[in-house]
Order: sequence, then C-alpha cells, then structure tokens
Amino acid sequence: MTLRRLAASSRSQVPPFAVMDILARVDALRAAGRDVVSLCAGEPSGGAPAAVSAKAAAIHASGRALTYTPALGTAELRAAIAGHYHRWYGLDVDPAQVAVTTGSSGAFLLSFLASFEVGDRVALARPGYPAYRNILAALGCEVVELDAGPDTRYQPTPAMLDAAASARGPLAGLVLASPANPTGTMVDRAELTALTDWCAINDVRLVSDEIYHGITYPDASGATEDDPRGVCAWELDRESIVISSFSKYWGMTGWRLGWALLPEELVGAVDALAGNVALCPPAPSQLAAVEAFSLDSYAQADAWVTDYARTRRTLLDALPALGWGPAAPADGAFYLYAELGNQLERFGDSREYARQLLEAEAVALVPGTDFDGLHGTRGVRLSFAAGQEAVETAIERILRFQRRA
Repeated sequence: MTLRRLAASSRSQVPPFAVMDILARVDALRAAGRDVVSLCAGEPSGGAPAAVSAKAAAIHASGRALTYTPALGTAELRAAIAGHYHRWYGLDVDPAQVAVTTGSSGAFLLSFLASFEVGDRVALARPGYPAYRNILAALGCEVVELDAGPDTRYQPTPAMLDAAASARGPLAGLVLASPANPTGTMVDRAELTALTDWCAINDVRLVSDEIYHGITYPDASGATEDDPRGVCAWELDRESIVISSFSKYWGMTGWRLGWALLPEELVGAVDALAGNVALCPPAPSQLAAVEAFSLDSYAQADAWVTDYARTRRTLLDALPALGWGPAAPADGAFYLYAELGNQLERFGDSREYARQLLEAEAVALVPGTDFDGLHGTRGVRLSFAAGQEAVETAIERILRFQRRA
C-alpha cells in the first residue's frame, strides 16, 4: 500500500503574522530572565475597564451556567452597541443589524464571506494590517493593493481606485481603516465622503475598520471638533459594513469580542455563517461587555487615551534624536510607523534591525514587512500602548543600541 502525501490547500499558504513570532521570542527571553520592553503588540496595558472586570467576576461567582447565546450575540449587548452609536455619532442603529463576533477578526471573516465571491477583486491600502489581505486571499479573493504613501497620508483615494480598476478590472470591495494600523492615519469627513461616493457609483462594498475609534489626538489631522473620535462610515452610507471591537479603546484584547454593523441584506447571511463557524461569540465576554458602555467605563477609557497622547508626544519628540527617516503622523490609534533612515545602511533592512535590537537591548519592535511587502524593509512599527515608562526605557535602549552598533 502506497501512503498518500496530503498537503495543505494552496489557499492556506498565507504568510504568518510576524508579530506573533516576535511575541514568542519575547516570552522566551523573559523566561530566561531578560527584562524585555515590548512595543510590539497593539495591546493596551490597562486591561478591561473596572466595571467590566467586576461584572465578569460576579458572573463567575454566581455559578450561573454559561450556555450558548444567539449566533449574532445577546439581545442586551446588541442593543448596548446600538446605543453606543447614538451616543458617539448621533446614529439610530437597529440592534438587529448588529452582529457580535469573536473579535473583530471574526467580523472580518464573516463580512468577507458574506460580501465577496471567489475571484472578486478587493482593494486595500499598503501599508496595512496584514490580516485583511491574508483572510481575503484564503477565501479566494484577488487582493488589489493600493500603494498609499506620505502624499495621501497612507490612505486610499478615489484616484487610486480608478487607476486600480482600470489596470486590474472592476473592484468588488474596498477595505478602509481609519485610524489605520500601522500608520495611525485617518480620513476626515470629506475624504470618507469621496470614498463612499466612489463605492456607491461603482457598486463596491466598503468595509470600514473602525476599531481604533475613540483613540485620537487633538493635534491630529483626522480628528476635528465635529468628529473627535473619527467619522463612522454609517453616517454617510448604510450599505457599508462597519467593524469595531472591544479590544482597543476598551483594552479588552483577550476577551475576543468585536462586532459588525451590517446592511439589511447581509444580516441573514452573516447569521447563518456565524452559527456554522463559531456557534456564538464567548458568552462570559458578552455578558460582562455590556458594562463597557457605562459612564464609568467611558471615563476610564478616555483617561487611557489621555495617557496615550502623552506617550505619543514623548515618542514624536524623540524622533530627531533617533535619526530615523519619515514617519507617519499618528493621527490616532497607538502606533508610530517610521522609516529607519541611515540605520538601513548599517543593518540592511528592518527585519535585521528589529532582530538585533531585540537580542542586544531587549526591545521588541515590528519590522514593516508585516504591513508592506514592497517597501516594508525600510520601516518599523512601534506600539506605544505599553505606556510612558516602557516607551521612555525603550528610547534609551534604542539610542544606546544605535550608538554601539
């Protein structure tokens, strides 16, 4: 009998997210006794708001059986999320159009499955969050990367979309992130209006990643007095899909809870898919997350944003001393994305720079290759969600590393 050699599908052959490998090395170094400063993951250091943690503790202490919930989430949480959109944006959202998911990752997977056919062309900006293109590729979509640089603040434009459609053929979708990972840049209301209008005219589904809404800064170009937290795509186009999460503004990364606002025609499809893919989002997370919309939780999250702003300023002020090249303006979120400038002459590319920095000085950064397969060898991403003390220590170590290297 001849043994068969069965292989993984070609669609599964997507590159791994390098940040996860770096985090594994961070854990190994810490286990060996090294004092590692990790500016690697986009993970707020504060954890969940106190009211959420207290509710979770009470749920577990009660001995209540934690059973399956409806596939799109509990009615209470869906209504609370709808209320959040009225509070922040003045939007009336039907809770029936809210899909609670297993993290925003689950929302992207379900939204892409419900929206796009195999072979559909979906556009997104480069540099950008790698999971967008990798999930789309695994689903059989054709990813159309838009080379978005400093001249457009790393965001897509209608002109880019016109050029992409002319070169590659009609588009079925556009994935937009504002604030964006890794650059932190935002689109303002006029820019978002131009993009939603383009999508409407060209029958393109807009998927708007808004998981960093609320983490914006007064001196940023994408946040205004009228739109201090960013502009929600549903303010302009209810045919868009809006995706958000409890992970960033509320600091609840490990709770694995996100959501999507869905056009009416997609609700049934996403409901059916969600029930088959995951049955339901985590029940304890849902029950506790209702408290994220309490006044105390909003106040605590806003206080964290104030801390991020102070840490962001420390990092921006340190850029001249670091001697790096051009940096994205970091309008929102908690990332700095910068080119390494003359350090590239010494290390060759951002991967080698990040590797040597981690081993020599125990500072973890993410090479830009995770976010940009064309130009990413020139840059790195730093997450300043780790806080002021961690960032100050990291800057000292980076300066020492560059002097000695």
